[in-house]
Amino acid sequence: MSAPTPEIIEAVSFIQRNLHESLRLNVIAKHVGYSPYHFVRKFKNEIGISPLYYVSALRLDKAKRLLVHTNLGVRDIGLEIGQQSLGTFTTRFTERVGVSPGRFRESLASAEGHLQALQRLQKWHATRAAAPPINSVSGTVTAGSPFSGVVLVGLFSKPIPEGLPRYGTLLSGSDDFCFVNVAPGTYYLLATAVSWGMEGKDFLLPQQTLRGRLKTAIVMRPFAAVEGIRLQLHPPKQDDPPILISLPLLMNHFLLKQRNW
Repeated sequence: MSAPTPEIIEAVSFIQRNLHESLRLNVIAKHVGYSPYHFVRKFKNEIGISPLYYVSALRLDKAKRLLVHTNLGVRDIGLEIGQQSLGTFTTRFTERVGVSPGRFRESLASAEGHLQALQRLQKWHATRAAAPPINSVSGTVTAGSPFSGVVLVGLFSKPIPEGLPRYGTLLSGSDDFCFVNVAPGTYYLLATAVSWGMEGKDFLLPQQTLRGRLKTAIVMRPFAAVEGIRLQLHPPKQDDPPILISLPLLMNHFLLKQRNW
């Protein structure tokens, strides 16, 4: 992915301002002076996903906010983001967030408890050892400024943090990571960070968390290793895709692994 140009930044801003509209592809493309064909190619090259997939991600992110900040029913929230079918909305939400809309709303009560349990861990059993010679992806995640908290890092099938990562772990602050037994394929390395003491709703809806993504896809070939990756976390940017996967869900999965180690 190349750095977003002013035209694509304006397209992102236009989408964000008009999320309540139908947002047809030709309307977005015309706004920034491109044909639909060239606009889709340029947008995907610079943002990582197609314009309409980006719109869909923002609408699911809006649904997450409505679940946390309002008492609207799940059906009404689906209608608010343009989903006429309750079943379709529930299925898409569950696939891309990791839990159903109802469970996501309920998880606010336990989110802070997961973070506090992570902070109390005496020892983190994470994959930090030197990378084995084959079938591994390893590197370091760092923050640009002093950071105290937990870093969630994973290999995803798409260049957007949605659904459970194919391979993932949590780190206690800036640290090394190593994913082992990685199957051949194409992956996208994405990470975000949650500070100790952050309120549950602030990482249930991670609008301001530090985040990072490797600009190029990781292609894992059979009997190979990808080493020496350096991923720098940064404050959120306007063109960053929303973090759809439920961070408390990932925290809970990690805690369960620690207890069974």
